[in-house]
Amino acid sequence: MKTFKLFLLIIISLTISNQVLSEDKILESLKEGGKIIFIRHAYAPGGGDPQNFNINDCSTQRNLSDEGINQSKLIGEFFKTNKIKIDKVLSSEWCRCKDTAKFAFNDFETFDALNSFFSAKFAKNEKKQIKDLKNYIKNWKSNKNLILVTHYVVISSILNIAVGSGEIVISDKNYEIIGSIDTM
Repeated sequence: MKTFKLFLLIIISLTISNQVLSEDKILESLKEGGKIIFIRHAYAPGGGDPQNFNINDCSTQRNLSDEGINQSKLIGEFFKTNKIKIDKVLSSEWCRCKDTAKFAFNDFETFDALNSFFSAKFAKNEKKQIKDLKNYIKNWKSNKNLILVTHYVVISSILNIAVGSGEIVISDKNYEIIGSIDTM
């Protein structure tokens, strides 16, 4: 039994030290610049969008909760505290993404290639949006980082991974994932 406990303790400590090393590597990579940073919008309770969804009317959309607003502010504080250089922040036109970008970074532009295509109403846009997003990234050149505030479906489609609300995923221009930061 003592041997098992010792073995378990060693495994846990190795796991913890590997996480710390990977977080250091992620931070180092962000400070190098030239990375693509995908951020899923912060916490907005529910799923999908209401039937009466109107892109120009936030009252018809799922919006950030107080928890999501605080999460957004913490995301911004992470970048500021760690002095991570940002070239540009682009956001989906959905209010929950724009609010995440606003509370985290203040300055941002919208980019329709980052819009959700989760609902049947917008599913037909997926191929064009992904093509437009990849073209933008291909032509983007900076020694700072590009931040993309978007939706689960966009990140999943381009990086083939699942992400939580407010999760930050760092990749290079070839979509090789460097790491992720869970902000919940």
